[in-house]
Amino acid sequence: MTGAFLNPPLSPHASDYHSPVLVDRVLEFLSLAPDPGERRIMDGTLGGGGHTEAILRRIPGSVVLGVDRDPAAIREARSRLASFESEGRLQVVEDRFDSVARQVGVAGPVLSGALLDLGVSSRQIDEDGRGFTFRDGAPLDMRMAGEGGSGAEPTAADLLAELDEDELARLFREKGEERGSRALARAVVAARSEAPLRTSDDLVAVIASVYRRPPLAKEKARIFQALRIEVNDEIESLEEALPALRDALLPGGVLVVIAYHSLEDRPVKRTLREWSRSCICPPELPVCRCRGEALGELLTRSVVRPTPQEVAENPRSRSARLRAWRKAP
Repeated sequence: MTGAFLNPPLSPHASDYHSPVLVDRVLEFLSLAPDPGERRIMDGTLGGGGHTEAILRRIPGSVVLGVDRDPAAIREARSRLASFESEGRLQVVEDRFDSVARQVGVAGPVLSGALLDLGVSSRQIDEDGRGFTFRDGAPLDMRMAGEGGSGAEPTAADLLAELDEDELARLFREKGEERGSRALARAVVAARSEAPLRTSDDLVAVIASVYRRPPLAKEKARIFQALRIEVNDEIESLEEALPALRDALLPGGVLVVIAYHSLEDRPVKRTLREWSRSCICPPELPVCRCRGEALGELLTRSVVRPTPQEVAENPRSRSARLRAWRKAP
């Protein structure tokens, strides 16, 4: 399948990464995808390659385009999946999934299926130097592409230093769902006038000053999540990728998305439901003037969550919520 998707230069690297979630359900839905000789599937969030390996081993005729913006994840996945790459069943691209989705669909529908497993991996969280954690002393970085990325992305420390009070309040409110967003923004501005906020300790101290007590883990997580989402343009990337992936799917193609919090799940839920409606006209219009037919059908009438056994084996999967959609034939 050389050149079947894209053909960028890449380099090799290391081993296993983290436990993929809801693997059996992902395979169940992607197996419904059309098989025009070979099933071309895009894994837009390759990570350590767990989902991709399962797809390649268990879905007949599958070839995978694996995409990730994290060079460390690319290294891990390419080492783990080297045999599939040498067989021509895997192509790996280091880029944002929304960008690749647009490129793939330029020449028309080519994908039998697509998967997005959103958020950060366990390895990214566990490596303090990446700055995705609020453990003591972690740098306020949070770039998924890391230091080896394009260099265009600001770090979380950059945002805390550069955004004004209104921008910070909006960020904490909209992407952290923080009710005290204005007070926190004001406290950040006051604190940075004394010294830059460079580590998790610096930011946690500001949060504690607003709460007037040590913040709970879930309270810290909300603020760190807001910064991570902003640093990586996660919601914007998702909203741009969804229609691009829909257009890149063959008739009958399947899209599977796994989200981990409401900010991710909300646009997925809204978008897939809209695509599954035959009419999207405003209710006040007496006659339908829109497309007049559904673009496809929901395969998940309600969100799919991990089983208790999977949560016991992988506690970080507990917040996962899966939705699947099939493009009209």
